[in-house]
Amino acid sequence: MRVAVMGVTGMVGGLILKILEERNFPAESVCFYASARSAGKTVNFKGVAHEIKALDESIFDAPPFDVALFAVEGNISEKFAPKLAEKGVVIIDNSSKFRMDEGVPLVVPEVNGDAVKLHKGIIANPNCSTIQSVVALAPLHKAFGLKRVVYSTYQAVSGAGSEGWNDLEAGLKGESPKKFAHPIANNLIPQIDVFGEGGYTGEEIKMMKETQKILGLPNLAVTATCVRVPIFNVHSVCINIQFENKFDIKEVVQILKNAEGVVVMDDCPSGVYPMPINADGKDEVFVGRIRRDDSIANGLNIWVVADNVRKGAATNAVQIAELLL
Repeated sequence: MRVAVMGVTGMVGGLILKILEERNFPAESVCFYASARSAGKTVNFKGVAHEIKALDESIFDAPPFDVALFAVEGNISEKFAPKLAEKGVVIIDNSSKFRMDEGVPLVVPEVNGDAVKLHKGIIANPNCSTIQSVVALAPLHKAFGLKRVVYSTYQAVSGAGSEGWNDLEAGLKGESPKKFAHPIANNLIPQIDVFGEGGYTGEEIKMMKETQKILGLPNLAVTATCVRVPIFNVHSVCINIQFENKFDIKEVVQILKNAEGVVVMDDCPSGVYPMPINADGKDEVFVGRIRRDDSIANGLNIWVVADNVRKGAATNAVQIAELLL
């Protein structure tokens, strides 16, 4: 398999390169692309310097790769991904451009890995907060049946890329924001993306619709409130769940302990529960604060934490590529 990384100079693209190395991805060759201003520069991969090529129309002539991992803006994916797919390249796209398209699998390998077999040239990588949430929800749905899901997110500035990261750094020095509409340092911003349907933001709509698609539950009742918080990396999500069926808390904990990609940290009396510092730089999804919600029938609360740039983007994309081997 010949592999290309699109947008290698960005936060996610650079991490894809690192994760391909870490996981010793068995590529015959790897090539790297970015904008014209980065063309000619080099990146180091497995101890060898590789020249960065410009992502432009010349790539359509004879793509020197079989799989392309896109870590670019949606408009760039829209321009290049479909034409490359027509030439036989399999696209794994990190943008939101194709996620809800019919015929485009939206894949979290621990949850619906078999969906990659249904691709028609493009596979979509889900939203970062959605990924970590469904990794925890899927095994619980299998056991008890999901009836309703309520998301409340605490999302790090890295979710807004390097510009978001820079805003927090600058804000801590008393400087004005450039990426966000309001200061993020010492603040919370209850808006991620633009407002749309019914007063929900784009991020909230993504989480709601993507959860339904990934789990294959188009009628699942889902709502979300997404908040940007002043930490650099790692998203946290409080998930309130109502099941169709009765459950035992001990069984819930055991199911999560046995779930692929999940680490349970749930000893609250001893101060053991997931925090961003536990997940930073890791690929697992950490779950804790597991407790019954007695305000509704068959209700449960869980707290889910994961590195949004790794598992929420780069690692998930590489895991999808591994399914294609």
